[in-house]
Order: sequence, then structure tokens, then C-alpha cells
Amino acid sequence: PGPKPVNILAKLQNLAVGPGLWGGWGKVFLAPLPYLLLNGGSNVNLVTADHVSPLHEACLGGHAACASVLLKHGAQVNGVTIDWNTPLFNACVSGSVDCLNLLLQHGASPHAACDLASPIHEAAKRGHVDCVESLASHGVNIDHNIKHLGTPLYVACENQRLDCAKKLLESGASANGGKELDTPLHVAAKNSSADLVHLLIDFGADTHAKNGEGKIPVELVLPSSTITHIFMQREGPPSLMQLCRLCIRKCFRHKEHHRITGLLLPDELKRFLLHL
Repeated sequence: PGPKPVNILAKLQNLAVGPGLWGGWGKVFLAPLPYLLLNGGSNVNLVTADHVSPLHEACLGGHAACASVLLKHGAQVNGVTIDWNTPLFNACVSGSVDCLNLLLQHGASPHAACDLASPIHEAAKRGHVDCVESLASHGVNIDHNIKHLGTPLYVACENQRLDCAKKLLESGASANGGKELDTPLHVAAKNSSADLVHLLIDFGADTHAKNGEGKIPVELVLPSSTITHIFMQREGPPSLMQLCRLCIRKCFRHKEHHRITGLLLPDELKRFLLHL
């Protein structure tokens, strides 16, 4: 069987947002089409041979308005394709936080239906920091370790997504959770990412952790890189201030670090605890 009418509509939305044949008028003409198709008897949950629904297509294209209409007409919010992709996973692919929040409001699970398609890992990989923040605030396990990917923080560092790495750490992710014995600091050192190295050490990354080959992060730095001096500067035990900050932050679970602002402490100290 070929694509269903509503699936075609969701794909057409991609043409409506750019220049060319449709120009700015495409969005105007396509806007009422979901209502016309659905009110005309089209099944909102018809899927392709790969189990791709209209809602999957809308979220992959980042079309929140189209997704909203589909959801109001009973679209299955947690539908899964043969590749284990959910509409929420597709929203993380496109980076549409509007689609993501819309799905969550309609009961979408923020958790992966399968480790082959984890929303938080996909958002971290692509640098969609708003999606990472939304998922973290809705209770997703930000330290979820997938064998072939590692943790979301590891994925962010592997793809040099500094903003996502910072958001994950601020949300309480472990600075040492990586992929098997490789830590985020190992991959940051290998990629010669100075900003990530500084960030990870600030959040308590272990500079002496050994990977599967028995190497510590600094031993993975390329000979031509200039970040070796960062490790040399940060060599030795952390300062008492740093140890206190790490200890206090560990007292707060995931999603609770914002409560630091409510502590009866000077504002300067609260900013220090929050890495501001």
C-alpha cells in the first residue's frame, strides 16, 4: 500500500516552510487540510508498511500545528515504527521543542521504547539543548547508559555539544558516566575539546579514571593538541571549595538542583553552587 493521505499532508508541510514553488503561500493553503482530511473520514492512525503514522511525520518535520490537530483527533501519542521510533523521538531528531512539549502534554512517555531509539540520546547527539532540558524536567533518566552509545553526557561530548553537556551536568548527570570504561573526559580529551575538558573537571570528572586500555584521559590527547596544559593546571586534589560544591550538589537528586536557589545562603555562594 502507498502512503496514506494524512501522511502525505505531514510531508507536504516540509514544502510549506521554505522558498520555491510553495513559497509563503504553502502554509496558508495547507493549514486547514488536516481538518478537511480528518473530517472527511481519514483515519488519523493509519500507518505505512513501516508503521510510520502521520504524527511521526509531523514531528519529524517539526510541525507543531499539524501535530496538534492530529492529537486532538486521537492520534496515538506513543506509536512505534519498525525502527522503534516514537513521535517524541522524531521531535528530538528535528529539535522541535514545541512538538516535544505538545507530545508530553498529551501523555507521551519521555523514556525510550527501545535502546535503539532513545530520545534523550538523540537530542544530546544533535545539540538540541531545549529538548534535553524538557526531557530532564519530565523525569527521564539522564544517566541512562546504553551499551552501544553510553550515557547522554558521553554522546554530547563525543559530538562536541557543549551546551547539551552543560545542561545535562546542571541537571545532575554524573560527570564520570560514559561508555563502558571510557568516561566523557576521555572522549573530550581525544577530541581536543578544551571547553568540554574544563566543564567536565569543574563538575567533578575524574582525571585519573582508566579506560579499557588502561589509559587516563590526558594520555588520549593528540600530540599536536594544546590542551595538555589544562590537565597539568588541574592536576592534584580539588580545592576545598570544589569538594564542598560537589558534596552539596550530590545531596540533590535529578530535577532538584534548582532548589539550591532556595537555600539560606548568600547569592554569590548559590551562584557558585549552580556553576553560574
